[in-house]
Amino acid sequence: MSSAQSLLESRPPSVAHLFLSRVGATPDREAYRYPAPAGDGTSGTEQWRSLTWAQTAERVTAIAAGLIALGVRPEERVAICSSTRVEWILADMGAMCAGAAATAVYPSTNADETVYILADSGSRAIFVENAEQLDKVVAHAERLPELGHAILFDPLADLPQVAGLEVLSLADLEKQGAAYLAEHPNAIEETVRAIEREQLATLIYTSGTTGRPKGVRLVHDCWSYQAVAQEAGGLRSDDVQFVWLPLSHVFGKALISGQIQTGHVMAVDGRVDRIVTNLPTVRPTLMASAPRIFEKVYNGIAGRARAEGGAKYKIFLWAAKVARDYARTGQESMAATGRRRVPLALAVQHAVADRLVYGKIRAAFGGNLRASVSGSAALAPDIGYFFSGAGVHVLEGYGLTETSAGCVVNPVEDYRIGTVGKPLPGTEVRIAEDGEVLLRGPGVMRGYHNLPDKTAEVLRSDGWFHTGDIGEMDKDGFVRITDRKKDVFKTSGGKYVAPTEIEGRFKAVCPFVSNIVVLGNSRNFCTALITLDESVIMPWAASHDLGGRSYAEVVSSPQVHELIDGFVQRVNGDLQRWQTIKKFSVLSRDLDVEHGELTPSLKVKRPVVEREYAEVIEGMYEGSREA
Repeated sequence: MSSAQSLLESRPPSVAHLFLSRVGATPDREAYRYPAPAGDGTSGTEQWRSLTWAQTAERVTAIAAGLIALGVRPEERVAICSSTRVEWILADMGAMCAGAAATAVYPSTNADETVYILADSGSRAIFVENAEQLDKVVAHAERLPELGHAILFDPLADLPQVAGLEVLSLADLEKQGAAYLAEHPNAIEETVRAIEREQLATLIYTSGTTGRPKGVRLVHDCWSYQAVAQEAGGLRSDDVQFVWLPLSHVFGKALISGQIQTGHVMAVDGRVDRIVTNLPTVRPTLMASAPRIFEKVYNGIAGRARAEGGAKYKIFLWAAKVARDYARTGQESMAATGRRRVPLALAVQHAVADRLVYGKIRAAFGGNLRASVSGSAALAPDIGYFFSGAGVHVLEGYGLTETSAGCVVNPVEDYRIGTVGKPLPGTEVRIAEDGEVLLRGPGVMRGYHNLPDKTAEVLRSDGWFHTGDIGEMDKDGFVRITDRKKDVFKTSGGKYVAPTEIEGRFKAVCPFVSNIVVLGNSRNFCTALITLDESVIMPWAASHDLGGRSYAEVVSSPQVHELIDGFVQRVNGDLQRWQTIKKFSVLSRDLDVEHGELTPSLKVKRPVVEREYAEVIEGMYEGSREA
């Protein structure tokens, strides 16, 4: 029996079991790091603090006991509405150790949808980050008769008095829990011991592009499987992992399971505007991310080099090409011979480029990064090759909310750019006749909450889950996702177009792009909506006689249209005629979560974008002859 099989077969019923075992095995080892105001009270300063596993357990068991004291029973739902911070993890583990099921709610979710999720899940209590999140609940308390308690992470001087809803601070809950444990010292151990694999552990609501979101039912065994599968996939006990992804998203939530399994350090700070500052401080060995972050980093590097101009820009362009050639050649050699080899001349060029350019890029990531797992959307291969050649190893993975996040991931020692890797141990992958990717394994959901008909549409009685993604698997077992089944469209001329492929190619050649949406369903040609990265396009504008103008004025200028058209034509040169972008519009602002155009994990909601910019889209087709 392999070590991976042994891990899988010996996995405990729940991560709550794993947590208590981890605390018992390494009580004094550092578990979490988190930013907090400096102890001297200096205004505007903060420092990183730590929790050992024993200190974490003290807080988690107090939270769990506090929930039990409030009357929360096994499998009853406890919601968490907060940005990524250490209290999110403490609350989630507290709910698990109380036998309850956590309902994850994005803090960016509006009040109406938040109330819908709380009502549909039947949540009995909710952890809220601050007054802003509390207001969503308080304003609609009459619509939530089952919700009896709201627990605040950030304390308020005056807690609101709401009929039928007790509002208390996290500190108060922990005090109640400590008092309960004084009378029932074995309560948490007994509760955890009673947890079974198939008990509900988490409800995560998918980001609906049309209609209401669906609650995905993930049981304790889903997370227990994630924990051991991640260790089998290469997670190490000596890792330092930096987590900024939304923990309300399945990708972020899954990271907690793996960390508890191996006991490595997790640094937690969800402030996206602090990522660049945090990396050199945390110096992580591991980080999970979305492709957008790597695209922004690449665009920023390219933009700064362009702004410096002259020899420095030429050196960057040369180094970028060397990085891609080096990574691509090494990958092809590894696939063909099992050894990573490159020609001597290329190796020499790479060594020179490393001293001039790549070392600075690795330093920006903290200098210790051995791997970064990228998920939620496709990473443009050319950007992947660039970072690989620079020594920043981006491992694409694949998974869905319905599969408790990653079920296919690239291995560290033999990753292949352009693929999402190989199935994790215990997960099966099959490609249907129409190209749809099917998955089966312990991580697959048990269904949609209160939606048996919707469940039956995607989850078959034999356990195979229909992902809705189109893909292929090569002879070595590497999986490649080509597009969403529902996103592939047919032009009025009868030609199929996979928009994600075209969008990825454009992101690889245009350092100014933030988002691009390729359109053309039932039309006689393809068009695109494009948004630009303000931090990159504005310096370019200042050096091209557009200084002093607003972002909206810059992106609507003829100069910028000409600039972007050049990149569009470069991409078109490598496409089939029916795939080419005939017209495009540069939007006056970027797509964002607040307007509902991006999911919290930064995936584009195509139906929302098409609805929001219907007039712009129709303008691009105005006067064209439709078939």
